[in-house]
Amino acid sequence: MKGNKKGNLTSYLFLAPAMAIYLSVIIIPVLYSLYISLNSWNGIGVMKFIGFDNYINLFTADNIFKIALRNNLIWIVLTLVVTTSVALLLANALSGKFRGRTFFRGAFYLPCVIAPIAVAIIWRWMYNPNVGFINQSAQLVGSDFSQTWLSTPGASLFAIFLASLWAGLGQPMILFLAGIQGISVDVLEAAQIDGAGSIRRFFSITIPLLKETFVIVIATLMVAALKVFDIVKGLTDGGPQNSTEMLATYMYSQTFKYNNVGMGTAIACVMLIFMMMIVIPYIIFTAKED
Repeated sequence: MKGNKKGNLTSYLFLAPAMAIYLSVIIIPVLYSLYISLNSWNGIGVMKFIGFDNYINLFTADNIFKIALRNNLIWIVLTLVVTTSVALLLANALSGKFRGRTFFRGAFYLPCVIAPIAVAIIWRWMYNPNVGFINQSAQLVGSDFSQTWLSTPGASLFAIFLASLWAGLGQPMILFLAGIQGISVDVLEAAQIDGAGSIRRFFSITIPLLKETFVIVIATLMVAALKVFDIVKGLTDGGPQNSTEMLATYMYSQTFKYNNVGMGTAIACVMLIFMMMIVIPYIIFTAKED
């Protein structure tokens, strides 16, 4: 018994530094942020406790917050449908043996290592209505098509998503590629011998065997979709007419532009709750798998 107690004490002592860092960097700041969100504060003066008024105002009276929340939901749907599908198809195509596959893998992954603000600058030039690559390409093929991509409320959000798709496609593609390469070749060969074509093997064997990979990809993509900030800030800063406002950009504006720290922190807490709704089921699922 004494040996067990001594061993437990030693284990706790080893865990103490990590726990101290976790408390000081994660737990205490989160709790303090929750407290700030219950106050009206400009970041300098004295806090005024107002309870849940910030949250009530966000969901009942703040139209820009509703736009930001709607845009984040649209972004999540686009990410789950478009990004996941394109990444899976690319990974499946690049898993085969052909000349130059290493080059193409690197080429599709390369945008992931570019800073998001640099991606925003690149695509701002591509979307330029006068000298941009997209409009100029349309003119080269004889079309008179021209679009102010970032100044049109109906098109700007999807234009930003396209830029984000180009920049972030490599990460889920690599995860899917790793999962596909982990599938036993014998299973695929057996299905081929039984007469299953490439499409049938893809839907009946590859996708079901990528269940764990799908969980990781979907969880990481949804969290990233909730936190999207840099690409929006660099391309439109939430405009035009707040049509591309996101929760993160609106939180930034409330906190640092308008010095409404209580409201900005309340938005951050709402984002935290949404992320927990994604992360906690993911952790429970992976724990069951173990």
